[in-house]
Amino acid sequence: MIEEQSSAAAPADRGPELTSAERKHLRGLAHPLKPVVTVGKAGLSAPLRAEADQTLNDHELIKVKLRGCDRDERKVLAADLVASLDAHLAGLIGNVAIVYRRHADPERRRIALA
Repeated sequence: MIEEQSSAAAPADRGPELTSAERKHLRGLAHPLKPVVTVGKAGLSAPLRAEADQTLNDHELIKVKLRGCDRDERKVLAADLVASLDAHLAGLIGNVAIVYRRHADPERRRIALA
């Protein structure tokens, strides 16, 4: 029963799920961005998660390059990364994941979603 409560609490921390229009808007905003985090052979290590967390705190929207894995593995890696960061997956295009997390401080929010 404890596991059910903890898994149900995670989506509430990151807010409601993104609509398709919001995901499309975020993908457009992410288009000129360069990937700032790269997931390699080591996978999702603790330092990589910490780096991605700090980058999301600074920017709200980042690109993550997923190297050295096939399509199914990329989907799993992206989902795991997003879940561990309490973020949203705005898109997964090729080997690049677009990750969004609204800043907790309303004054530091850069991206306004409808």
